[in-house]
Amino acid sequence: MNLITLETVSKQYSERLLLDGVDLQINDGDRIGLIGVNGSGKTTLLRILAGTESPDAGRVVRPGRVRIQYLSQQPLLDDNLSVLEQLFDSNLPQIQLLRAYEWATHQLQQNPDSAEWQARLAALGDEMTRTDGWATEARVKAILTRLGIVNFEAPIATLSGGQQKRVALARALIDRADLLILDEPTNHIDADTIAWLEEYLADEPGALLMVTHDRYFLDRVVNKIIELDRRLLVSYPGNYSRYLELSAARREQLAQAEAKRQNLLRRELEWLRRGAQARSTKQKARKQRIEELQQISYDRGQSVSLALAGRRLGKKVLRVEQLAKHFEDRPLLQNVDFHLEPGDRVGIVGPNGSGKSSFLNILAGRLAADGGRVEWGDTVHLGYYDQQSRGLRDDMRVIDFIEQEAPLIRTTDGQRVSAFQVLEWLLFPKPQQRAYIGSLSGGERRRLYLLYVLMHRPNVLLLDEPTNDLDIQTLNVLEQFLDDFGGSLVVVSHDRYFLDRNVDYIIEFSAGRVSARYPAPYDTFVALRNAENPPPVAAAPKPEPKSVAMVKATSSARQDRPRKLTWQEQRELERLEARLEQLESEKFDTQQKINRAGADYQQMQALAQTLRTIEAELEQVSERWLELQALYEGYPP
Repeated sequence: MNLITLETVSKQYSERLLLDGVDLQINDGDRIGLIGVNGSGKTTLLRILAGTESPDAGRVVRPGRVRIQYLSQQPLLDDNLSVLEQLFDSNLPQIQLLRAYEWATHQLQQNPDSAEWQARLAALGDEMTRTDGWATEARVKAILTRLGIVNFEAPIATLSGGQQKRVALARALIDRADLLILDEPTNHIDADTIAWLEEYLADEPGALLMVTHDRYFLDRVVNKIIELDRRLLVSYPGNYSRYLELSAARREQLAQAEAKRQNLLRRELEWLRRGAQARSTKQKARKQRIEELQQISYDRGQSVSLALAGRRLGKKVLRVEQLAKHFEDRPLLQNVDFHLEPGDRVGIVGPNGSGKSSFLNILAGRLAADGGRVEWGDTVHLGYYDQQSRGLRDDMRVIDFIEQEAPLIRTTDGQRVSAFQVLEWLLFPKPQQRAYIGSLSGGERRRLYLLYVLMHRPNVLLLDEPTNDLDIQTLNVLEQFLDDFGGSLVVVSHDRYFLDRNVDYIIEFSAGRVSARYPAPYDTFVALRNAENPPPVAAAPKPEPKSVAMVKATSSARQDRPRKLTWQEQRELERLEARLEQLESEKFDTQQKINRAGADYQQMQALAQTLRTIEAELEQVSERWLELQALYEGYPP
């Protein structure tokens, strides 16, 4: 089934043409990855497809029955709502029912003696049971928890930008649509969560269109790659690996065609130089053909390298001992020891808020530690690619800013090149070099900031989430630079492909502590970490859940005991009993899946996290069940 069609769509901003008569059709079952250079118009294309922006020319055909869910890079949320209230902002019947049930529960808590709200809650509870609404509720909260949002009642206004993006992602996943459009969904989530999101999207029905720089994600989720290349769309069947093969073949064909065009043009120009005197129609047509050949512009692509000279690095690089840092009485870093030797390449992973960026800020001298010692070697020239792009001047033109920093830049072969040439290496064509930095897109700013950091010839690099907001072409340029980089590297990243490509060791930040070094690649790190801390494994036959046994043991005694619970508490107790049985069953099933996972470390990692989530909820539900059961039986809680 066709979901949406673009017909000869064009879009221009100021003097910049982004889309030039593009055609696109998205069908049910399509799982598309959209790639292209930063600033080429990918986000604009997504907005046009989602209906939040109109094209300047062309037509968008969107059948009325098709539901589209769009996650933007900067989602608009209501600061006055709680997390759950924001998620319940949906027209889906099950979500509306869940919202009505939560509202009725809240009203009854405020008016416990209200017969009207008791009756309404009872009716809604029956409808929840009939439509399997309890499963929807569990799904909503499980997705939030898996994305690192555990306080469901927190006001949106109190959340960080990254947390708000994850709430918006949860809403997009929960509010099922025929077409899900995601703009950089892997930003602001850690590697473990990205692995979970891969599996979740792989199992979800409906079509998918996303912009992402995560190449493993593209490899494992999509079945088509569409490249926005020079204002046109080029489609490639298959995943990212297949795209690399087909794209290379296409560029080779274009290069061969260009070689033939140049040979033909050379022969025709030679004919002109011989001074042919005939003025027949045939000769005029030949002259016209030569003019057309001269006007054809062939773009050989944007395969570039950043061949910048480095500096010598001595034997001593970095020693960190007993480093400590607290934020609002919370220990962020506790007694951290870390060393860096010449040529070391270390990747840092860990959940959001575990102190990774704070650690780099302390190393760079931008943040004071509460205790410990940081010692750099005398020969170290530090380059720090942070997340804020510090140092850029919005009021300066791109070319002026780079020339101010370094009019001539040394390359690896000892030559000096101009700022103009180096900017072209980083995919800034001559017209864009005259633009003001403040007018650049977010991705273009990050690309310029990368050049700003590297052009100062550091021999130690700190990279904080370098793959956020950088397009794949720029990442390839950075990785080629790192291939020849002779210094030491410390990179904080959730991008498993980038880590596998560029680091030799991985360490993990968690609960204020730093793990030992694990060898790369990322899958090896996960396997070794899980081997050292294996999840609990159940080998015995499936037992009767303890919560069910407890319920059965007390069921007969209930008939003779005086009820000490309110009507609302009775309903809650019944729901808790059902939920306990469901959680015990899910726990057992998950443990069995872990047993069968074998050497599939990626699956084992996801299952272990699922098990931890189930056990955490099981503990919480059990405590509340025991509290109500004690009241029910006449004992103090």
